[in-house]
Amino acid sequence: MFSDWWLNLALDGAVLALALAFDRLLPEPPAAVHPVVLVGRAVRLLERCAPRPPPVAFAYGCLVVVLVVGATAVLAWLAMTGLSALGPVAYVLGGAVLLRTAFTVTGLSSAAAVTRRALAAGDLDDARASLRSLVSRDPTSLTSPEVAASAIESVAENTTDSFIAPWLAFAILGVPGAVAYRAVNTLDSMLGYRGPYEYFGKASARLDDLLNLVPARLSAFLLLASGATMRLPVARAWWGMLADRRLTASPNAGWTMGAAAHLLGVKLEKRGHYRLGAGLRLPGAGDIARAAGLADRTAILGALVALAILAARHAVVA
Repeated sequence: MFSDWWLNLALDGAVLALALAFDRLLPEPPAAVHPVVLVGRAVRLLERCAPRPPPVAFAYGCLVVVLVVGATAVLAWLAMTGLSALGPVAYVLGGAVLLRTAFTVTGLSSAAAVTRRALAAGDLDDARASLRSLVSRDPTSLTSPEVAASAIESVAENTTDSFIAPWLAFAILGVPGAVAYRAVNTLDSMLGYRGPYEYFGKASARLDDLLNLVPARLSAFLLLASGATMRLPVARAWWGMLADRRLTASPNAGWTMGAAAHLLGVKLEKRGHYRLGAGLRLPGAGDIARAAGLADRTAILGALVALAILAARHAVVA
């Protein structure tokens, strides 16, 4: 690797900065070479062999997690080792391309904007259809406020999954850590659901919950800090978040969604599951835009936190 710790820090900082520029300016890499797509294909192949008896299914699910995440991390490590041997320019360019595949800020805001525009135009069917890129629930019966709530919930929760957690993984473990985190998140999104193969996906779901314990809480605090820059009621949001954080089935989602609900002053409800911000008004299209603005500011703060952790790591290692 490179010698002086400050040079290593500068190079890794350049990787993050360039990856952010790629996210802002360039489209997603082609599916044929996108690591997340390739991980998804591997998971689908392994899923075909999944047994149904719970103990065996759980054991097989653990094996799949080890194989997929381990292979992803090793391949990313080999790629970064090879790039570092080619020199600083290759390391920064190649590292930025790989890191870019592990997160998105622009993609989250863009998806939310599609829903916002459809709702603002009064086209509920299009707004419902656009939700499929944001949430996994069936949107066909959602009312206009429920569509807005779903979009806001997704934006808030995905500040963790989409960028804060991958950046923390990068700051601590480099590009291989960020790519491995994305593999875990992909496994959870594909397998962490109830149904015939529930036990097969339990290991993926629990590992994703574990890895997001710190990032989700950091995301919530950064959302509150972002709200302060927008002159939103941070004190009310703090206490509301603490009151609502355990209302969701996920141990992590309630933190960010609760913070967003009380910052924006809206009720976020998923019928039969949870109601965050009870007693607040119903959300609308304009609240989606404000949620996206919060997420964008949270990304700026999150990048600064990642750089600070990166600096601390390089100083300690040196």
